[in-house]
Amino acid sequence: MKVIILAAGYGTRLLKDLQEANEEQYTKLTGVPKPLLPIGKFPLISYWVEALQARDETKDIFVVTNDFYYTKFKEWAKNYPSVKVLNDGTSSNEKRLGAVSCIQLVIERFRIDDHIVVIGGDTLFYEDFHLQDVLEKYETLHEGNNQANLVLSYNCKEEETRKYGILETDENQRITALLEKPSPTDTTSRQACPCFYVFSKHTVPLVKDFLMEKKDAPIGEKDAPGLFLSWLVIRKPVYCHPISGRFDVGNLESYIKCNEYFKNKINIPNYLQ
Repeated sequence: MKVIILAAGYGTRLLKDLQEANEEQYTKLTGVPKPLLPIGKFPLISYWVEALQARDETKDIFVVTNDFYYTKFKEWAKNYPSVKVLNDGTSSNEKRLGAVSCIQLVIERFRIDDHIVVIGGDTLFYEDFHLQDVLEKYETLHEGNNQANLVLSYNCKEEETRKYGILETDENQRITALLEKPSPTDTTSRQACPCFYVFSKHTVPLVKDFLMEKKDAPIGEKDAPGLFLSWLVIRKPVYCHPISGRFDVGNLESYIKCNEYFKNKINIPNYLQ
């Protein structure tokens, strides 16, 4: 099983907040990519890498970033020899490839023909999340159907549906639809879907098919991983695993909340495992 951590975003909202912050502890973070922001005692992305490396089946870890932040990630990765950092070649938000294209870049560059875990590099979950539980559930699903895929879900507030991809599921937790940022009246579901997916090796070739189908579409129709997931659920079985919540570090407010949650609270080797 391979792992792809998406870290090619430019963090434009957070950058604006940091530049306008009044406190030095935040302004000094200007220029730090979101996955490398200090959360508690460690860079955000290190929580994931430590947990992944502790498991034998998830030690092949690929971090895809952009040319603007590539040097910073290479410096961080010196502490993790098993991590491979890939440069997507872009240098501005306007020229970004998009997350789905970054996944395909890793698949092609490293000729991946295996199950993959895709993780958003700016996301952490509450401390009751355990990586082992998710992977064991995926293994059980895969034993019953080798085409099966697994994603996470958590309950969001009614007014937050416009911010997230919202999952609709059947009685077996199989996803029947993913609605991208719907209004609360468009669906009765309040199951938000964070960027953490476990894709079967039989799904991996479909990333290229999706991008080929969308090759002439604007980036807004093929950027977010949720757009691929929405396309996928009518082609392959995708199930969800509920969690209690997540931190999506998109602006200064969410960064402060995440940092406070983890500060002096969690010993990194035990988190997520």
